[in-house]
Amino acid sequence: MTSRQKDQAGKTTASMFGWAGGAGEQRPGIGRREFLQAGVVFSFSGAAMSAWGGACAFGASLSGETETPDMQLGARELVVQPALMYSIPQRRPGRSWRNWGSLQSEEDVQKEAARIQQELKTLFSSAGFSIRALPVAKVANPKEAAALKEGQADALIIYAAGGWTDTLSALVAAAKWPIIFVRYRSGPYYLWHEIIDARFLRAHTDHYSHPSLDINDVVVDDNDEILWRLRALYGLKNVLGRRIVCVGGPGGWAAPKAPELARERFQLDMVTVPIPEINAMIEAGRKNEQLMAQCRQEAKRYLGAPGVTLRTTEEAVVEAFLLKKLFADLMARSQAFAVTVAGCMGSYAGIMPCLTLTLTNDSGYMAYCEGDFVVIPSGMLMHFISGKPTYFCNPTIPRKGRMMFAHCTAPRRMDGKTLEPVEIVTHYESDHGAATHVLFRKGQL
Repeated sequence: MTSRQKDQAGKTTASMFGWAGGAGEQRPGIGRREFLQAGVVFSFSGAAMSAWGGACAFGASLSGETETPDMQLGARELVVQPALMYSIPQRRPGRSWRNWGSLQSEEDVQKEAARIQQELKTLFSSAGFSIRALPVAKVANPKEAAALKEGQADALIIYAAGGWTDTLSALVAAAKWPIIFVRYRSGPYYLWHEIIDARFLRAHTDHYSHPSLDINDVVVDDNDEILWRLRALYGLKNVLGRRIVCVGGPGGWAAPKAPELARERFQLDMVTVPIPEINAMIEAGRKNEQLMAQCRQEAKRYLGAPGVTLRTTEEAVVEAFLLKKLFADLMARSQAFAVTVAGCMGSYAGIMPCLTLTLTNDSGYMAYCEGDFVVIPSGMLMHFISGKPTYFCNPTIPRKGRMMFAHCTAPRRMDGKTLEPVEIVTHYESDHGAATHVLFRKGQL
């Protein structure tokens, strides 16, 4: 379903609609609850114009529209440290000595550690993102817990089978991003299934009072509940410190401080390319006969593929491929996997960047229009969490359970794999250039 119908003059819009949409440590900037709610000048001079094909050697080619791309380009794996917290009870004649937990001997502990390792191996084998589990650490006291702080893990899964509050507190303090797992019916019963809420999270009060954890950080039995939390952390890890090329510089609609906040909360590295420089690169590219011949060949192959209908000029598509190559070179030279464009409503040397951004997203990179850092961090998060392209779009007012999302840079690989049918139309507001009207399937997420 499209965002607009053909206008009275018969012009087709470039818009479409769809929908796109953790835990983290309490750190300066972004906290574990906030991360889903929530410039270095790079000069590309004329002397650099000789390396037109440089981007193809970096990460992945931006020229193949038929091959299924890697939607996790530049991603860093999530490293997980499982920690089995336990205590072996000692018999005391005539007194209560045994807690509710089922791990009552060293043999029980060894069996449970092996069970945990195997469960994580099975879980991670089909996770769909890069994740690795370290050997299970067996923790019986605060000293052993504190030793884990020196490790390289991103997430710490605390298997709270036994032990007491001092040990659990030490484990949480040692963790970058903690998750607590307790067993009820999935294996030997864990003591902390009984006491995690009242004793640890609420500290014997009526309110959650722990400074960094609440009930959402506790998983009971279900390993899939662990996995989606780890997937969220994988997304967060791969946004923190991410470098992005900002053509025209970073900005924020109605929020001038958005770039500053994005740097503070997500440590984003914004590499600015001034608009006069990209315009000079375009003009130089147009004079490069070999380059333009390659762009025409790629545009012809793209337009000749099944499911593609041209409703603008072929030359606009050729120039979109030219701009795509320039963006690819900029990302390669900056060792970045993301690009955004500011001032794009006025075009770059006559090129509207809409189709260019679609092509870039469909190749596995991240591309956003308008240089808007109000929303770009969330787009990056969803890209890595979902393993699918994301794009910048405008929401309309919701009514009766429906909301339309409209913009001119929709990717065709809505599922991260399959190219949906598309009409190549003009950018609506300018009636110029080339943009996508993606005809994705009903029910497609």
